[in-house]
Amino acid sequence: MPRPRLFRKTSKMVGLPPGTLVHIGEKRTGEVKITVIDYDEKQFQEKEVKTVEECFPFKDTPTVTWININGVHQEDIIEKIGKHFDIHPLLLEDIMNTEQRPKVEDFESYLFIVLKMLYCNNEDDEIKSEQVSLIVAPTFVISFQEIEGDVFNTIRERIRSGKGRVRKMGADYLAYALMDAIVDNYFVVLEKFGEKIEDIEEELLVNPTRDILKSIHILKRKMLFLRKSVWPLREVIAGLEKGESPLVKKSTIIFLRDVYDHTIQVMDTTETFREMLSEMIDAYLSSISNKTNEIVKVLTIIATIFIPLTFIASLYGMNFQYMPGLDWSLSFNIISLAMLSMAIVMLIYFRIKKWI
Repeated sequence: MPRPRLFRKTSKMVGLPPGTLVHIGEKRTGEVKITVIDYDEKQFQEKEVKTVEECFPFKDTPTVTWININGVHQEDIIEKIGKHFDIHPLLLEDIMNTEQRPKVEDFESYLFIVLKMLYCNNEDDEIKSEQVSLIVAPTFVISFQEIEGDVFNTIRERIRSGKGRVRKMGADYLAYALMDAIVDNYFVVLEKFGEKIEDIEEELLVNPTRDILKSIHILKRKMLFLRKSVWPLREVIAGLEKGESPLVKKSTIIFLRDVYDHTIQVMDTTETFREMLSEMIDAYLSSISNKTNEIVKVLTIIATIFIPLTFIASLYGMNFQYMPGLDWSLSFNIISLAMLSMAIVMLIYFRIKKWI
């Protein structure tokens, strides 16, 4: 069962001037895919553009535009978008550094939001984390993702069909919808973890083995990885919920409170799972200790029974010429019967004392 890496190397940024565009993260070689969705309450258009320049006319349109960029490994594309949409060079550097901590920064004319989108592989229960960076302006939202594939399909369908509020609201509501989809997917990941923890807990009570202990440690590491992605998200949502930015309307703040509540639920569930895994480790150690004590108890009882028998056997095994009973024909039978009686009496005594 693979384990997620909690720390990755970022040493290639050392010594470079601020704002230098260097991709940090898993190495990507595919083409960057750019899609544009432009809409208002009455009209809608969606297209995949071939060049980044095709996105530029949407900057000043009165409609709401969602520009989604799959792939942040090509510096020239990120640089062109930054220059045309007046994005600060330091933010472009953060977009290409996929090891960012979830955060929100207010640049007056736009908001910069960093989130972690999590997936759970059904085959091996591996957690995959992808950084999502959002540029939220009054009339457009630019989302940057590492690879193609996300949890935003429901939002796209709502925009296409005109259902819900998204076509009637502004860019800030679209940003809320994207954050809400990311947070809601955390519950899907946690649900799978909960099922896995329950299975391991049942197996632990029946047959605690070293393989179960290994599985518990891997799950605990994954929960730490999940906590690292979720914990800072509370500050991000809380900062937006305060309503200090004019880019976030009061009508959207109400929905952000709901996302904040969901974030708290995710955090509580994560902490609960971590405590359960810690208790399972303690239960495993206690079970192993009890099993060891049972083995030692059995061995002690066996040794206790054989101590007097060994004494008698060793006494009559001495090579003396004159010993009482050596010449008696029934001596062996009597000594054997006495030793058997002693063993039976001791077993009965241990049974009365409930030691066995």
